[in-house]
Amino acid sequence: MVVGREESMSALRQRDHAADASQRNGNPSVPLGTVDGIGDVFLADCPARLAVEVIADKWAVVVLWGLSEGPRRHGELVDLIGGISKKVLTQTLRRLQTNGLVARHDYGGVPPRVEYDLTDLGKTLMEPIRMLTTWAADNGEAVLAAQESA
Repeated sequence: MVVGREESMSALRQRDHAADASQRNGNPSVPLGTVDGIGDVFLADCPARLAVEVIADKWAVVVLWGLSEGPRRHGELVDLIGGISKKVLTQTLRRLQTNGLVARHDYGGVPPRVEYDLTDLGKTLMEPIRMLTTWAADNGEAVLAAQESA
């Protein structure tokens, strides 16, 4: 099969995976793994899957929540978030900044003054995080009981 230059490898993988998935479910109109028109979550480059990877880190959601009420300095976040080291906080903030969820504001001066704040994109995560927090509060004991019985 000759593929035109305009057809990317990603498009080929999506087409082939969709064809395989359609054959498995018997429904050619809805490929296996497709989520609300977002894409196929089984593909490595699915935007939904990549977005979840950004916040799936142990500390990412906690740091985002720590910034939800406004800008904070690094030391304030260390004091606020129990159990996080300065190094891990720095790594987490950099990763969130790279992904467009956190902004770093360097005001210079002596001593240096740096604050971190949520970007508009980061603010869009607060409602899903609130929902997850509510779920955890409602179901935390059941999860602990399941862990103990396993």
